[in-house]
Order: sequence, then C-alpha cells, then structure tokens
Amino acid sequence: MDTFSNLPKFFLFAVAAAILFFAGSASAVEKPRQGKDVLLESYHRNTARLETNSFGIPLFLDSIEQDDRVLVDVYGIFEYPFSSVVSMLKVPANWCDIVSLHLNVKACTYREQTGSWLLTFFIGRKFYQPPEDASQVLYRSRNVNHQQGYLDIMLSADEGPFGTKDHRMRFEALPLDGSRTFVHVSYAYSDSVALRLAAKVYFATFGRGKVGFTVTGTDRYGKPVYIGGPRGSIERNAVRYYFAIQTFMNTLRYPEESRFSMRINEWYDLTSRYRAQLFELDKEDYLTFKTKEHKNQVTLQRLVDTGLQ
Repeated sequence: MDTFSNLPKFFLFAVAAAILFFAGSASAVEKPRQGKDVLLESYHRNTARLETNSFGIPLFLDSIEQDDRVLVDVYGIFEYPFSSVVSMLKVPANWCDIVSLHLNVKACTYREQTGSWLLTFFIGRKFYQPPEDASQVLYRSRNVNHQQGYLDIMLSADEGPFGTKDHRMRFEALPLDGSRTFVHVSYAYSDSVALRLAAKVYFATFGRGKVGFTVTGTDRYGKPVYIGGPRGSIERNAVRYYFAIQTFMNTLRYPEESRFSMRINEWYDLTSRYRAQLFELDKEDYLTFKTKEHKNQVTLQRLVDTGLQ
C-alpha cells in the first residue's frame, strides 16, 4: 500500500505549498564565506560559461545534492558600474522591492532595530493573498562587508515555518571594469523532517513534471533532460531571485513613480523566457495580484513607520 495514500488531502496540499514557497526563500547549504579573491577566481575560471550557456545571457548556476540538502549558486554579470550596484543593494529597504517580485512573496517590510535592520517576508502561494494569510519570516540584515572592489551582503533568519532554521540569503559583487559587475547569489537553510517528508510527497505527485536548469542527459529524441525534485525546485527559485535583483537595477533609470509597474512587467518577461522551468501563470494574472500585494506592502510599511505594526 502507498505510504501516503491515506493522508488527508489538506495535508498533501499544505506540504506541496511548503515546497513551492520555501525553495525560493532558502535554497542552498551555506558555503564558507568567500572573499574578493575567491569570487574573482570564480569569474576567471568560468568566463567561458558566462559567454556560452543555456540561458543565452551571461548567467550560469551550479547545484549539488548532499544527503538531505541542496547547494545552489547563481553567477552572472550586471551591465552596471560596481558603485551603482553597491549604492542600491546596501540599502536594506531596497531588498523589499526586490524580493516582493517573486510569486510567493506577498509583501515585505523593513525596520531599524538597535543598529541593524529587520526585514519581514510575508510568504504565501502563487496567487493573490493578503498579508494576514501569509507566513512571516523575519530576516536580519547583517554581515555586510564592503571594501575596495568587493561587496558581500547577508540576510539571515533564525527560524522559518515547518521547523526550518538558519535561513540565509547572500549577495556578492565585484567590479569587472567601469561599466560591468560580476555578481553571485546564493541561498541556504537547515531543513526539518517535516520539510523532507513534504518534498517526497510533493515531487511524487503534484510536482512530478517540474524541472530545473541542470541537464542530466538527453531523451530518445536528443532533447535535454533536466533535473527535477527538490534540486530542480531550488534552481528555479534561485534564478527567480537573480532576475528580481537584475530587474530592480534595470528600472532605476526611470522615474520613481513608474518603477513598480516596469519591474513587474520586466520580471515576468525575463522569467517567461524559460517557460519549461519558470512559467506558472498568465501575465495578466501576475500583474493583477502583484499590484494588489504591492498596495498591501505600502500600507504595512506605513504602519511600521508610524509604530503601529
């Protein structure tokens, strides 16, 4: 008899949702802290991969599974000066505008507390949800390392839903020349028994056809076969966050009142290029619910600013 055949439908639904939105907010086992020299060496070692890859742009990722954990790192080139990247991404509040482009982030607020910044992510499903229906994950912005020609930003959360712990979101950057910046995006978390069970159930049922970007072989027609399961899910969400950062930078040249609309349009268009991995819903639906969620985010931030939240 199937182990999960007698599980209630609401449980299967819940664990499926857990995999969908937690893969994005925490997707790699944290590696030892790299420095400027190590990141520069990664660039030189992978110049060929930046020039020629399946993305068709200067972007590649590495992932590996170890026991019950998955490691994912995304590397790419931004066509912006290093100084511009630093000035924008060192501001904790800007990360709320970045992460909220993701389908599963329903809102994000920020506040300063005793010399550091706290960011609250409201995590939910891939359709419109008010923030009160979402799960809250509290991130602390710390361990910011900015030195000559190198930026290293870490967002960390001690706890998350379903027993997950030690969530990490990391961004590294260094200048290549006067107008380009090499960037590295990675994620990490410690999972739980509940989350591992959720992964097995979800990818044996609802998520069976979902794939990532790593090619594991070819089918009988010579077409690439992509990685599935938790590793594929994490790869998808890592790329979604990379494109969110890129989109944020791309829209800064326009008037502030136009940026949000441009961001949600551009993020959708960027992710839709990789339909097999990243397509989830029609553009009109995404734009509609993100517009509502953005209004909720603005309201929540006003409450935080006035001390009412």
